[in-house]
Amino acid sequence: MVERADAVFLAGLDFFSGAVVRLRASDWDRWSPCSGWRALDVLGHVGGAVRFGTKLLRDDSPVWEPVDPPGSAVEGDPGAWWEALVGPAAEALRGVELSRVVESPMGRRSIGEGLSFPALDLFVHAWDLARVVDADVEIPAGVIEFAHAVIDPVPAERVRSARVFATEVTPPPDATPTQRFVAWTGRDPRWTPAR
Repeated sequence: MVERADAVFLAGLDFFSGAVVRLRASDWDRWSPCSGWRALDVLGHVGGAVRFGTKLLRDDSPVWEPVDPPGSAVEGDPGAWWEALVGPAAEALRGVELSRVVESPMGRRSIGEGLSFPALDLFVHAWDLARVVDADVEIPAGVIEFAHAVIDPVPAERVRSARVFATEVTPPPDATPTQRFVAWTGRDPRWTPAR
């Protein structure tokens, strides 16, 4: 049975937090596996989406205003900035009816639908941050199954785009499930930080 979007999202907040604490102050300016983004940009992108989602869950009628580069959204200490977003996001999700329909940047959709991609994004971008410091994380099998359940029904031309996933990468023959998964998202599972 595929996990619910809210459970994956809450687990993703913790998983992403585990990646954030791996980085030292000097690491935030290092390049990430996301083309053209430094680690701080990855954090700003994820944090901006979490902040927007929290306001949406609270019925605050937020406006989606992406910033460029995404890292410019981060204020003060990156770790503290992220941690300040986690508690309110988890609290806003408590008791929410996933079938409730709300206005989102993608049009009217249920909260469960709207939460699905941000939920898996937390795991994918946690992998990105971990790779910045040459660390490995293993994405849980249930999350990988959830990601396929969310993405596989979507037409390829909508998935393989600058806004979602790059072209799938061929993983090495001995790839782990996580490496196969990140290759599916368009990342090179062999990516290593510049020395």
